[in-house]
Amino acid sequence: MINRTVGAALVCAGLLAPTANAQTMIPESDGMTMEQPTTGGMSHTKKHQKMHRHGPIGVPGRHQLPKGKLVLTYRYGTMEMSGIREGTNDMDANTLVTTVPNVFAALPGQPPTIRVAPVSMSMDMHMLGAMYAPSHRLTLMGMLPYVEKSMTMRTYAGPAGTTVLGDNTSTSNGLGDIRLGALLAFKKTPKGSARVGLGLSLPTGSITKTGQMLSPMNTRPTRRLAYSMQLGSGTYDLHPSLTYETGKRALNWGGQVRGIVRLGENDEGYRFGHEAALTGWLSYRAAPWISYSGRAEYRHAGRIKGRDINIAGPSLGADPRNYGGDYITLYAGADLTPRRGLLKGQLLGVELGLPVYQNLNGVQSKADWSLAVAWRKPF
Repeated sequence: MINRTVGAALVCAGLLAPTANAQTMIPESDGMTMEQPTTGGMSHTKKHQKMHRHGPIGVPGRHQLPKGKLVLTYRYGTMEMSGIREGTNDMDANTLVTTVPNVFAALPGQPPTIRVAPVSMSMDMHMLGAMYAPSHRLTLMGMLPYVEKSMTMRTYAGPAGTTVLGDNTSTSNGLGDIRLGALLAFKKTPKGSARVGLGLSLPTGSITKTGQMLSPMNTRPTRRLAYSMQLGSGTYDLHPSLTYETGKRALNWGGQVRGIVRLGENDEGYRFGHEAALTGWLSYRAAPWISYSGRAEYRHAGRIKGRDINIAGPSLGADPRNYGGDYITLYAGADLTPRRGLLKGQLLGVELGLPVYQNLNGVQSKADWSLAVAWRKPF
């Protein structure tokens, strides 16, 4: 699967490459392509070209726009998870269903151990966005996400043993949490730029999605899906960030620290864990129409606090303790600016992420890979 994904990304880059020609532009993270008259011996475009730098599309808070500019965006993200891990150690399904306690064992009809093992999970997100700069230092933005999730679980028969009863796939889809935000530049020079970002996500994504389960007793009740299968957090969440980037000639580099702060409990009696992330990147402009980037990211996510009383059962996703952990992921990407054809003046980007370290809270599925694709159109 990873090889096919990488291959598709490289084919896209190859198909777009022949469309390039020479043109003054700003192809970096602000998503702009501009041509302006010369003033004072240097065009306004060239001044901005030194102040806005190319880099990875997967880093939020890099898109600082020139005054009066509007950018429309579409972003598609997908990720896959599979397998079972406790902390940093992998676990097979037979060990899981015979040794890991079911936190709901005291409830009527519940087995003593986990009896439903994760096989795979995928998530796809389509996000429409808009950005506008009322001044050179302030950029406003809004994002509207549509989320699709799918999880396949393997149910083991009865209260004990390793006899497989069958597999069951649950899905959920719909509007996610809408996000509003602003970026404020407090340093913006040809040598480097620094900006602070603050976003607020609204609890517009459902946290009450249900699906049909396959129980160890071979029944198929409809119950509320696990926390990871819901479409939003159910809480108002702050998204602060601090970003700095600089560069020299064809090379650019930078770093960012960001977080997610959950503001209280949701209506179902819980909240997701707070998060913090640190990332650093290096990008190289191989030609005026393309740049390549690589970055590393460390992310910490806390456990769920509280519990939804409607989520219960002998599966890992029903236990709030089995969420969050520490992750290190490596990313590689490319950002392209076609110079001819239908996509002239627009920006296309792709970034592939592969985890290299996962220390998970409790017992969970582990991440396999992620892919992000972005389109930006300036006005």
